[in-house]
Amino acid sequence: MPKNLDSSRRDFLKKSSVLGAAVVAGKVTGTASSKLPPLPLNPVTEKAMPTRNLGRTGYRVGIFSLGGQASIEEPNNEAVAVPIIERAIDLGVNYIDTAAMYGGEERWSQRYIGEVMKRRRNQVYLASKSHDRTRDGSLKLIEQSLKLLNTDHLDAWQLHHIDNQGDVDRIFAKGAAIEAFQEAKEQKMGRFLGVTGHTDPDFLIQCLERFPFDQILMALNAADKHHLSFMEKLLPLAVEKQLGIIGMKIPARGRILASWKPDPHQQGGWTGTAPGPGTLAMKEALYYVLSLPVSTVIIGCDTIAQLEENVQLARDFTPLSEHQLATLTQKAEPVARQALFFRRWS
Repeated sequence: MPKNLDSSRRDFLKKSSVLGAAVVAGKVTGTASSKLPPLPLNPVTEKAMPTRNLGRTGYRVGIFSLGGQASIEEPNNEAVAVPIIERAIDLGVNYIDTAAMYGGEERWSQRYIGEVMKRRRNQVYLASKSHDRTRDGSLKLIEQSLKLLNTDHLDAWQLHHIDNQGDVDRIFAKGAAIEAFQEAKEQKMGRFLGVTGHTDPDFLIQCLERFPFDQILMALNAADKHHLSFMEKLLPLAVEKQLGIIGMKIPARGRILASWKPDPHQQGGWTGTAPGPGTLAMKEALYYVLSLPVSTVIIGCDTIAQLEENVQLARDFTPLSEHQLATLTQKAEPVARQALFFRRWS
């Protein structure tokens, strides 16, 4: 991080400033500052895959983007993770997503991505997240994230895992995370602000109604309509507000795919398995979500081969018809519970 920025931010973090009620109510200043560098440019993207507007940010994003999980968050996995990130950029990926909590306390995901950002920061739109609900805790996380990612700013800083009413209430309280997010934007640490979630669309809808976020990361796949659908109300609201819309959980960590092989030693949860294989091919799962009004989708990859397959699918993408979408929705119904394992079920 440049010394002048580092020094000013240390001074800033020592101050105990509390924003007024206007910030908590969502009355904030404009978007990206002219003092930030230009938006990233990967010269390969336009020829590599279709691109779309990332909402009102002014950025053209490739329809396939790289998620910071899978091999990219595994401990002591630099020899696998870093080549995946490098190859993704080579193939035209121009958006990379990570989070402070990916890879546990060591924050492996940010470390691996940071190794590549030393050389290629200006080629990718870099998004990270804070899971802390307090102002001070969130500011500490973004400072740590910038150092690990070897950058002086994020293109998007996002509130992570807004999954219950308590999250919403804590984020918008006095002295809470929303204040840190606006302050970080004013200090040029974050170009745009976003919100993310998996479990229930109502909590994310509340966030969008209370604050003018620039983008949203939401869990979407072909089983969506079968339980607490994000497509029903949340997605149209995000479109109405002209947000950058990023889809995640497209293959549901593999559980929606017919190629999924259950592990009898692991059951349930985020790292567990499902009782049986899914019903869709990867092409069906990916094309379903890309046929929705999203800007891009993020998918974590375990190998370069997986990455290359996904980029090829993105390159060959053509939108599905309403009939084709309905057919895939029906096809996913028998495995809806495992394909939507991240939703609130009780």
